[in-house]
Amino acid sequence: MCRVVDLQQAVLAGNDARAQALRAGLAARGTAVVNLLSSPGSGKTALLEQELLLAAGRGLRVAALTADLATENDARRLARSGAPVKQVLTDGLCHLEAHMLARHLDGWLPDGTAILFVENVGNLVCPASYDLGETLRVVLASVTEGEDKPLKYPAAFGLAHLVVVTKTDLAQAADFDEAAFRANVAQVNPGVEVLLTSVRDGLGAGALLERAAAVAAGGPRHSPVMARSGAAAGHTHAHDDGHAPARGHGPAHADAAGPAHVHVDAPAYALGAEPARADSPGHGHTAAPAPGPAHAPCAEPAHAGDGGLPHEHARGHDAGHGHSPGSLGLDAGHDHSPGLDAGHAHARTPGHEDAGPGHGRADAGVSGPVAAES
Repeated sequence: MCRVVDLQQAVLAGNDARAQALRAGLAARGTAVVNLLSSPGSGKTALLEQELLLAAGRGLRVAALTADLATENDARRLARSGAPVKQVLTDGLCHLEAHMLARHLDGWLPDGTAILFVENVGNLVCPASYDLGETLRVVLASVTEGEDKPLKYPAAFGLAHLVVVTKTDLAQAADFDEAAFRANVAQVNPGVEVLLTSVRDGLGAGALLERAAAVAAGGPRHSPVMARSGAAAGHTHAHDDGHAPARGHGPAHADAAGPAHVHVDAPAYALGAEPARADSPGHGHTAAPAPGPAHAPCAEPAHAGDGGLPHEHARGHDAGHGHSPGSLGLDAGHDHSPGLDAGHAHARTPGHEDAGPGHGRADAGVSGPVAAES
């Protein structure tokens, strides 16, 4: 268990450093990043398409990058807005990471983009642990998912700067209890704003865009308690060296309800904060993400492509590949120390060969407003 936690900490600390560099590079270009997290089927693509269309009507320069395990379906939908769109196929990886985002933005993100929307892989577990260098982290949940969703996924909701409820036109049919949902959100993230939206009936249209634009212009942003203090970590030792609170992990134990098990807590790092250091004196094991070994539980079979839009494939944690720094002030490919790849099997699509040091494996170029990559 200690070895797994230490590996997780090394991966997250490296990601946090790269996220910081990416955040600084994008800020220098005047671009704010909105990281959208949700379960599959929450309606985030429909909401994002609506907001992109509204941005075009208001003369606001926006772009979108959408990540999925397979297919370019979401990119096709978003491209109807006329905004620049890029598809990233993750080949089974259940989340994006900072170095992956930097690589896909380098050379693609149009100059003058004020807001970049990143539609993360549909998943409320792994993506919650990875800072992408975002300016605003938004978690979405539809009324059909139940009022207790924030309690089941405390890290995702607890680290959000904004919570969006979708498909409110189905609230009555789903017997959705708005008051209970708000109370559960407040339990894990006191003070965070909860927006109600429905693409079908127009409720809340433009609200996400307005919040993103306000933050991009330097306006205030909610500060989650979990990000500030690591309140979800359950650790008791003091931190006096200024870095993000670390947390220990307890030994396996048995309880009356079942066999021996180990608790892995929600991540305690602060978005934009200095990464927790595994070698800090007296800290033992620093913050590990929920859940399980880094990336191991996420893998799914690689896809062979659907013959549609051109795309390339994303990978995480490939060690030992040197790259020159990209225009965003971060290595556009992989900036990992040897050894971080231990235990991570990367799904590879049959028939695709590596296209050189950058691992672009670009099967084709850009098609219209959609650049499909991974």
